[in-house]
Amino acid sequence: MDIGTAKPNQDAQERFGYHLVDVADPSDEYTVAEFQAAGTNVLDRVKSAGRTVVIAGGSGLHFRSLVDPLEFPPTDGELRVELETESADDLRAELSAADPAAGEVLDMANPRRVLRAVEVLRLTGATPTVRAASDKAHAVRRYLPVREFTAIGIDPGPEIRQRIEGRFDAMLIAGLVNEIAVLAPSMGRTARQAVGYRELLPVVEEGGEIGAARDDAIAATASLVKRQRTYFRRDPRIRWIPWHHEPEHMLRSALDQIEKDTPWSS
Repeated sequence: MDIGTAKPNQDAQERFGYHLVDVADPSDEYTVAEFQAAGTNVLDRVKSAGRTVVIAGGSGLHFRSLVDPLEFPPTDGELRVELETESADDLRAELSAADPAAGEVLDMANPRRVLRAVEVLRLTGATPTVRAASDKAHAVRRYLPVREFTAIGIDPGPEIRQRIEGRFDAMLIAGLVNEIAVLAPSMGRTARQAVGYRELLPVVEEGGEIGAARDDAIAATASLVKRQRTYFRRDPRIRWIPWHHEPEHMLRSALDQIEKDTPWSS
């Protein structure tokens, strides 16, 4: 999944010492818990070597899994398949029966979160209310980290839509459709849901129209950007710098912020 994930090329990977690239196959159901374990191992090794690591990109959840005391209860593939055959109303009823106050700590209108809560309930017996009352959950809500870090955010600026379109069109020119056609037979559920891949899969599997798929992918990317911006904006530890058309200008702003910032620590 080189093109659609904007993976750095081999020269960049060797120059800057990237970690956690090509650690899973498209067929794998690679979880945030697995990423957390692998990423924590990298951070500990880099720290013991006296070096600094930059956590760049990724979702807010993946970022917080490395710096905050997030815990990820177990999952079970067979149980998940079973739960997906049950109605959302039945799952909500089961959760409410076990935990009448679940709605105070869980978005009961979100089917995916309800399904996950029921999965955890059946596997561990822990209700949403009990899980939300733990010390680690309290620390996560208060943004109290487990490791020292400085966080810099770059505001996407007013021309983000144009940049999204240009970026995706560049991926199409680079061969994204062909990449998906080659990978499609071996792509698992997680990979097939990735933005860009999800919208173009019907083109290679069902003969869908590329123009409509392109528009859908751009719209989905813009929606993801909006959600991630909202997620990161809630984090009081992130120091924001404005978008600038010259990357060097933003780099200088980031370095200036890092120099005068007090790192967040546990």
